[in-house]
Amino acid sequence: MGEFVCKVADPTGRVFQQVETAQSEVEARNKLADRGLFIYWVKRRQALSFEGMFQKRERAVRGNDFLIFNQQFNTLIKAGLPILKALDLLAERTAAPRLRPILADVRQKVRDGALLSEAVAAQGIFPPVYTSSVLAGEKSGNLAGVLEQYIAYQKMSSGLKKKLTGVLIYPVILVVVASGILSYLTAFVIPRFAELYKDMNVALPGPTTFLLAFVGGVKTYFPFIASAIVVGGIALFAWSRTEEGAVQKDRLKLKLPAIGNVWVKFQVSQFARTLSTLLAAGTPLVAALETAGQSLRSRLVSSSVQRATQQVREGQPLSTSLEKTGIVPDLAIDMIQVGEESGALAAMLGSVADFFDEEVNEKLTTMISIVEPTILVVMGGVIAFILIALYLPLFSFTVGNMGG
Repeated sequence: MGEFVCKVADPTGRVFQQVETAQSEVEARNKLADRGLFIYWVKRRQALSFEGMFQKRERAVRGNDFLIFNQQFNTLIKAGLPILKALDLLAERTAAPRLRPILADVRQKVRDGALLSEAVAAQGIFPPVYTSSVLAGEKSGNLAGVLEQYIAYQKMSSGLKKKLTGVLIYPVILVVVASGILSYLTAFVIPRFAELYKDMNVALPGPTTFLLAFVGGVKTYFPFIASAIVVGGIALFAWSRTEEGAVQKDRLKLKLPAIGNVWVKFQVSQFARTLSTLLAAGTPLVAALETAGQSLRSRLVSSSVQRATQQVREGQPLSTSLEKTGIVPDLAIDMIQVGEESGALAAMLGSVADFFDEEVNEKLTTMISIVEPTILVVMGGVIAFILIALYLPLFSFTVGNMGG
């Protein structure tokens, strides 16, 4: 007997996951269907191992490859090809080698009678948003239109990530280069000057004495310092992977001056765009909220969305439910309320995402324009102090000899 993790929905529309014990995936599906549950996906539970993590990484596909596949698949569907024929073509001729075995497995499952959404979900590597979108497209009979909306969602999300990466890369390079220079000075240059001054047996100025004592202390206790940093880092990482640790880490981010405001708006933007895409594809609100909440990387925002989902399921408006979380900005709440009242919630959520994306980009650009010169000034000041402290005894010695 094996255990299978199943994502299902009951007749009331509640979406949840549960573990089913069965001899095979087919038997697990039959058991769930007999209880009147709608099946999103079923996959065998596997023990966590380094081998399994490596295999999952090997099966992962790049965002650009996935985007190209969706564009090709959508083009074939719009041209009137049956889904199975389109999968046949893409599984053999797609430009991304890593996608071929995955698409071949999807094609085989569809050929065996599974829905496309079930075959996609069974791979375990596609985003939940994609699986839910495909499911909505199958239900509505408008798979091509839903794929078109998902492709637009992919382009917007990847475009924002590339823009953020471009903004942050220069400060990172500055820090790395400056750290390399400081490490070289500390490891090679300063010890040689220390030996020189020890042989000269001269009185050293205060800055030089402080610098040599500091570097000497660091070298003496470096193994202990490095060990403490490594152990502390591993412990902190492990704690941050727990539910409580991840939530506390997000709460800390939220309290950071300037950065906290940008971070929460970025999270809300991602949530609003995902929810907008699912609703536009025809996914019911509660199911869309479930999927959008699961797609968020922030545990704090994700848990807040889950609480809001439960309130919506109980009959509360979405705007009221999100307002009670205390995380979503007031402007987003007001816009969502207008969208609910006007019957254009999906479009309004898209506007929320666009507005916050632009605001996040502007604020990051402003912060980076301040951070870059600050890094240069601080690092330049540290390096200048080191050089002055090292050469100050030589200057004093030379001036003293000239005076004598």
